[in-house]
Amino acid sequence: MSSDQLPGLDLDRLRDRLDQEVPGLVQGPLQGRHIEGGRSNLTYDITDGTSRWVVRRPPLGHVLATAHDMKREHRVIEALHPTTVPVPKPLLLCEDEEVVGAPFYVMEFVAGTPYRTAEELAPLGPERTRAAVFSLVDTLVDLHAVDPDAVGLGDFGRPDGFLDRQLRRWGKQLDASRNRDLAGIDELHAALGRALPVSPAPTVIHGDYRLDNVLLGEDDRIKAVLDWEMSTLGDPLTDLGLLVMYSVRLELPDSPISTTASAVGHPSPQELIERYAERSGRDVSAVSWYTAFAWFKLAVILEGIHYRYTLGQTVGSGFDRIGELVPVFIEHGLTTLQEG
Repeated sequence: MSSDQLPGLDLDRLRDRLDQEVPGLVQGPLQGRHIEGGRSNLTYDITDGTSRWVVRRPPLGHVLATAHDMKREHRVIEALHPTTVPVPKPLLLCEDEEVVGAPFYVMEFVAGTPYRTAEELAPLGPERTRAAVFSLVDTLVDLHAVDPDAVGLGDFGRPDGFLDRQLRRWGKQLDASRNRDLAGIDELHAALGRALPVSPAPTVIHGDYRLDNVLLGEDDRIKAVLDWEMSTLGDPLTDLGLLVMYSVRLELPDSPISTTASAVGHPSPQELIERYAERSGRDVSAVSWYTAFAWFKLAVILEGIHYRYTLGQTVGSGFDRIGELVPVFIEHGLTTLQEG
């Protein structure tokens, strides 16, 4: 694909910058394609016919700098690459917006498979599915074991008051998307605030840790953790709570929200919690709060999508059914908090 067919990435300009900064890396004309997936930043698969790389840049058009900070994303994978946490090797950070129209970075291409649905996991069979999901937990334990100061990430976030800030932030997100009554959501938000746990020592957290944000190798082990745009220093149990939430089976036929939890062999939420606790040595007695918070966050995200859909700003299949899912997530959040 030529550069004029690749929105957001001029391959000729990219080649010139790579030749300047990493001479000898590129051996021939570049071709590329846009990779689907990821929360919002654009990802491209680039090749010179011999080697392959991945380029990340912010979305086209107006973006929030804090949400699409290429320097920050590059910084965390550069810091983690020498550790046991599997991340692609970063090769170049370019903050000069004249090159492709926005800051970007280049990293090595890692061969592996992302699994986004139970149907995609099915060919692995129960035993391999179980091993893959447990590998996800083990890699999360490795991430949370990294000493932020030792890898140069001691100032990567503001862990003091982290949970309180998160709760307020998502409450504001909810207020920005309100155009209908949602039974129970204010109750859930208030209950989370009343039961705020005391955070353990801060760690580097991923922020959106789940199976479809990693690449699995043929040995069912994780080859790379991707999509670090939500990462910061904070409470590690927020990552665990999100992972637990995504491991709950939602009996919703034809749901536009895909999860892998219904795959045969997928460990139960309790098995994931126990494995994390055993391997990390952390106290996970408050995990119900973190899981309920994850349900609340996803309810807010889905309501935002529904709100944009009602305004005609979101086009595509499945968006018309997002709104009916929000009460399901609210109910799960309330139930989880009460059971905890």
